[in-house]
Amino acid sequence: MSHLFDISVLVEPGTPEWPGDVPFSCGWSARIAQGASVNLSHIAGSPHVGTHADAPLHVRDGWPASEGLPLDPFFGPALVLDVTRAPDGPLSLDADDPRLAGCERLLLRTDRTIADGAFPAAWPVLSAAAASRMAAAGVKLVGVDAPSVDERESKTLEVHNALFSGGAYVLENLDLRGIGEGQYELIALPLRLGGLDAAPVRAVLLPG
Repeated sequence: MSHLFDISVLVEPGTPEWPGDVPFSCGWSARIAQGASVNLSHIAGSPHVGTHADAPLHVRDGWPASEGLPLDPFFGPALVLDVTRAPDGPLSLDADDPRLAGCERLLLRTDRTIADGAFPAAWPVLSAAAASRMAAAGVKLVGVDAPSVDERESKTLEVHNALFSGGAYVLENLDLRGIGEGQYELIALPLRLGGLDAAPVRAVLLPG
């Protein structure tokens, strides 16, 4: 089997959550050491902690929830672009960039990531206009190693809205440290959870 690159953030107590969101927690309902027949654990917290797919419901009432996330955008050829040297804020990247020719899944490596153990102050993002044009040009998915495809202080979430309105989807909190720019195969299927605004994923890359 070709080498798999695990690009999922480890989720455990202390994994940084979006400021103000519900942190991940876990515990034990039963322990063999205390006389139970099995060890039985439980978890709680926001589905946005760690690597996840946003559902359209995240940004607009009436749009599909987590059970409506399709599988196709999260499985197939993907282009990783290294934008680690870009300043925080809108990127000078658009649908007519020759590197995006034929691209259906775009993953942006910013290195502003919770995988380092802290919530970043800011990160590079697509402009809403660029996101809209990319979706119209056939991009099915935009993934980022940052906590959001929008800027941290955004209240309108214009990039989310542009992508979802264009039929594209969103992956956030990837761990792309050490992943070189280039073509890969992405497998990042959302868990089949109902009624939520996001779903956790286990994301991996195979060399293209």
